[in-house]
Amino acid sequence: MTGNDRPLRLGFPVKVMGRPDLKSQDTRRWQKDPHLRCSLELLDHVLDYLKSKNLDMYRMSSDIAPYATHPDMPRFHNMVAESDAELRAFGAKARAYDIRLSFHPSQYVLLNAPNPELTKKSIWDLSSQAEMLDRMELDDEAVMITHVGGVYDDHEASRARWVDGWNLCPEHVKRRLVLENDDLRFSAADVLWIHERTGVRLIFDYQHFWCLNPERLDMRETFERFLATWPAGVRPKMHFSSPRTELREIKQKITPKQREAAKAGKARGKSKEVLKAPIKATARVKTVLRPPVWTGHADFTNPFEFATFMRMAEGLVFDVMLEGKSKDLSLLRLRPDLLRFAPDVAARFGITPQAATDDEEQLEEGVDADDEADVDEGRAEAAE
Repeated sequence: MTGNDRPLRLGFPVKVMGRPDLKSQDTRRWQKDPHLRCSLELLDHVLDYLKSKNLDMYRMSSDIAPYATHPDMPRFHNMVAESDAELRAFGAKARAYDIRLSFHPSQYVLLNAPNPELTKKSIWDLSSQAEMLDRMELDDEAVMITHVGGVYDDHEASRARWVDGWNLCPEHVKRRLVLENDDLRFSAADVLWIHERTGVRLIFDYQHFWCLNPERLDMRETFERFLATWPAGVRPKMHFSSPRTELREIKQKITPKQREAAKAGKARGKSKEVLKAPIKATARVKTVLRPPVWTGHADFTNPFEFATFMRMAEGLVFDVMLEGKSKDLSLLRLRPDLLRFAPDVAARFGITPQAATDDEEQLEEGVDADDEADVDEGRAEAAE
């Protein structure tokens, strides 16, 4: 089933939490001669897992070709070309399974860097990832998602410099590259401004839109404008995540002065500081409780928030990349939740009662979440 007749997809990024034995890339150090071929062999098993769970969209790690663009390690530079047959076979399997693939290069890949050498290196990184998608023989729905980058003390100049960086990109990169609104620096209005000057396709991020929308754009209208940047016959995609709401537990070392105060029975922490427990006289570390940071991704997707958004977007066609910290488990939890609380939304994704039952049974075996920050999760850009 293709085009608008196909149910909307739900996807997740990189790490498979439901099968911790499955690795998503070759993580060996350079001394061990890691290779893209090894990553593809590992990812082949990931594709099988996705197929078994009816998961039809997946974001690959941007590091599956280790050291392929490391300037000081030329021995790895031909890795992508050397893996041509394996890339073709992997792409054919993904197409046979009807799984949509993508990349999201790291925050260190910047097209608007003031340093031309950093921009040049970033374009090399993007070229390598675009070449992998091309050698997989994937269609234009297989994209690379990026952000505008750093502000560098001049928002407008940095935004304009992204346009210059785009113009330096080779055509095979422009064919794959899409631009996302972020949560700290460049809003939906900013990326629309860039689209008007480049034609780059846009990715709408729901949580980022709430975190950064100083222009007070309307969500439905803005979302429609983002979707319209994609050509006919190429299904757009968007990102969805819920914010963390729990107290953050911050571990801090206890100073000698604080330890002495604890021994004297006066340890209460700093003024207005909320502690998880009183500081013991022998303690070396204290746990400070702080409110959530709204740019952080929750482990799971709030089904009521998601259903509200999907009903707002009624009549529009797009796929959804879920960025919950529990990865595939967030998706497996959302499907039965939608069937229970929003069956109209579940129907748009082709969610069946049997699939939802299977999801719940797996989750009963225990869940986990990824402690590492996502590439999209409000982290400071390396450029700042």
